[in-house]
Amino acid sequence: MSTTASTATEAGASDRAGASRRQGTFYRGDPGMWSWVLHRITGVFTFFFLFVHVLDTALVRVSPNTYDQVIETYKTPLVNLLEVGLVGAVLFHALNGVRVMLVDFWSKGPKLQKAMLWVVGVVWVVVMVPGVFFMVKRTVETLFGGN
Repeated sequence: MSTTASTATEAGASDRAGASRRQGTFYRGDPGMWSWVLHRITGVFTFFFLFVHVLDTALVRVSPNTYDQVIETYKTPLVNLLEVGLVGAVLFHALNGVRVMLVDFWSKGPKLQKAMLWVVGVVWVVVMVPGVFFMVKRTVETLFGGN
């Protein structure tokens, strides 16, 4: 077995041998791969939030008035939607992280990884639906009137 990348001819031969690849591409795009991509994106998004959070919290010591102005901008509807996105990203990242650990360290994990991915999706939706409702409720009432 060679350690170099396979050629298109070799890849075509493996396709004929039963591998499930789409015609003309090496990219499969199965749910596990999308989970991997989304896990990386949510991790970067969470890291960015933490970086900004540390910076804006540091403003308290430097300039309390500037800190107060920054906090006021966080009360806008746009930032409320970003907060909803942040909660969704952190929740998915945490749930998928548990799934990844189970796949890595549980003997049945590799066999059940697709089912666990569906569980992650269902739990994410079950938690996010009421979460979004309560997080966006204040913003909707502020924009369109209400109690």
